Formats: sequence, C-alpha cells, structure tokens
Amino acid sequence: MTDQPDPKSFRPATRLINAGLERTPYGETSEAMFLTSGFVYDSAEQAEGTFTGDVSHYQYSRFGNPTTSNLERRLCDLEGAEACVLTATGMGAVSSALLAQVRAGDRVVASRALFGSCHWIVAELLPRYGVETIFVDGGDMAAWKDALGKPTRAVLLESPSNPMLDVLDIRMICDLAHKAGATVVVDNVFATPLYQKPLELGADVVVYSCTKHIDGQGRVLGGAVLGNAKWIDEVLRPFTRNTGNSLSPFNAWVMLKSIETLALRVNAMTQNAAKVADFLAEAPGIARVFYPGRKDHPQYELAKKQMSAGSTLVAFEVEGGKEGAFAFMNALRLISISNNLGDARSLVTHPATTTHMKLAPEERARLGITDGAIRFSVGLEDADDLIDDLKRGIAALGNR
Repeated sequence: MTDQPDPKSFRPATRLINAGLERTPYGETSEAMFLTSGFVYDSAEQAEGTFTGDVSHYQYSRFGNPTTSNLERRLCDLEGAEACVLTATGMGAVSSALLAQVRAGDRVVASRALFGSCHWIVAELLPRYGVETIFVDGGDMAAWKDALGKPTRAVLLESPSNPMLDVLDIRMICDLAHKAGATVVVDNVFATPLYQKPLELGADVVVYSCTKHIDGQGRVLGGAVLGNAKWIDEVLRPFTRNTGNSLSPFNAWVMLKSIETLALRVNAMTQNAAKVADFLAEAPGIARVFYPGRKDHPQYELAKKQMSAGSTLVAFEVEGGKEGAFAFMNALRLISISNNLGDARSLVTHPATTTHMKLAPEERARLGITDGAIRFSVGLEDADDLIDDLKRGIAALGNR
C-alpha cells in the first residue's frame, strides 16, 4: 500500500469524512458500531493495570467506547482541540463543563443572553451549592471588566446567543476572564465549528449540543465538551466518568455518519438563511430582523471579524406581539413549529412561550425577546419555497 497523506493536510470537508478513522481488522468502509456495555480482559493483571491506568484498554462504555472515541477524535480535529468528552445531551455538556470545576465559594460570571436551561443552571442550580453567580449584558465591556475585577472560577457565554443572535467579543472577554483566573466556556452551537473557532479566540472550553448541526437531522441527542488535554483529563473526565453523563455508542455512530455531510448541510442552510433574512428585512409586518451576516446587525463588524459566515439561524420580530407571532406561525405549511434547531428541516419557535418562557418578563425584555420575536432555524429546503411559506405567515398578519 502506498503511503497515505497526513489527514491534517486535508481541508475541513475532507477531514470531516476521514479524520480520526480507526478501522477494525475487518477493514470495514463505514465505522464499526460497538454496542457493548463492557469489555473483557486477557488476564486479571490486565484488568488491574487498566484500572490503575498503567494499561491502555477499554473498561466500560460509560468511561469510553471505540465508537465514541472515534467521534471524539473527529470533533477534536474539526475544533482544533486536544481532547473531547461526549455527553448524553447538549445540556449535559454545559452542566458538566461548569459543575466539574466549581466549588462552594467560587464565582461564575455569565453573559445574560443564554439558552433557557443554561440560564437556569447559572441562576438557580449553582447558587444552591454556594456558588456566586453574576450575569453581564454581553456587549457591555465595562460591565465585564467590573464583574471580572475579582477572582472568578468560570465564565460562560454564547455567541451568537440564543435566540436573538447577539454577537459577543470572545477574545476581549477571554482576556479579562483570564486575568481573573477564570476558565472560559463558550457555547458555540449557533456558529458551528465550521464558522467560529473559540479556542483560537482565547476560550478554554467549547461546548456543543451535537443534537443540532452535528447530527442535524432530528434523530439523536448528544453533547460534546472540548478543550486542552490537561483540563479534560484532570477536571472534566473524573466528573463525567463518575456521574454517568455519557453518550451511547449508537448515538455516536449516527453522528459519525452525520458529520460527514456537516459542511454540505451547514453551508447550504447558511445560504438559505441569508436569502431568507434579506427577504424578511423588506417584508411588511416584520418589525426587526437579526442575522449576523447582514450589515444591519448591531454587531456586524464583530461577527465579520470572528465568524466566517452568518450561520443558519435568523431571529425576527413580527408586529402584533404574541397574537401576531402565533398567527404568523400557524399560517406556515412548510416550515414546522419546533423548539429544536440546526436541523435539515426548517423550524420556527416562539421563544417567549417555549425555550425562554421560564425567564421573568422583565428579563426577556432586557434580552430583546419580545412577544413578537420568532427564532427561525433555516433548513435545506429550496429557499424560494421557504420564502413562499413565509409569505403565508405575513399574509396572516394582515388578516388578524
């Protein structure tokens, strides 16, 4: 067999198919799926050495599995990370990344614009264990500087944020956080690993809901935490191994097949999103449109600086508040109502009554989540068909 090229010399779309591939002696084309709970040892001595760490051998699928290891290697290659731990869900990734490192008496600083469950962890769960938590308006650098003016254990942020697509200055926040001794955790779901590299911008840890674009076809749940090997091995892995927040090998195998088409799907969805955003910006009954790829986005210059594309989400506000939003959504025939995102199918949700309903009304108002706000996850359908469907929603606004 001729010498094989170094996978790191390939471009991203090629590496999504080939990076981290480890075949069994059978030489299968598709990655093998190891549906096993445990593993056997050649001897008692090998078992002992495995548990002491002196022998490299799989122990139990809660700790590691050849199929999940394959996906971890591929995600590391894509992200530019040294190590990865997969979790059962995206929220499992966020909660593990925080809980693994905090202790009573620590401080956590977070951007105010977070997914509803992430907000709950910071606002409700961490304080139960004696952790001080502070929220900061993401674009207020003076507030970040003030909040990070004393020792801090961790910083959590999303950029672009869910659901209104606020773009935060990751590098500047990381610089401030590191001076306070903090580990910076960035939820990179909206940008995807194709369009933004938080580790290159100074972040220490990146988290994903792999349910979104990485599977991206509405089939399985999963999450990932990526960072440097020392932090993953010494801080995170003991927590996830002992608390059982692990991804099933079956879900990992499904994602291994999904990730092969990630670049094709995300790029096509992004092209659709840009076209849809332009249409909505000129449509009657639409009060505001938020899309990082448009020049009228409040943080467009920052988005252009740290993202390579606007990604697949569009947020917009219809006139008429909740009544208008519901009329708009109920008139759609192609676009489905669902609180998921990053899917091959186009999906809309009303954040004020779904993903962010647990936030107090004044907190939603502070985040710009009005009763008329709609989050649109743009899929792979023909963009003109999506626009035709959006016209049905706009027509319903005029018929109220």
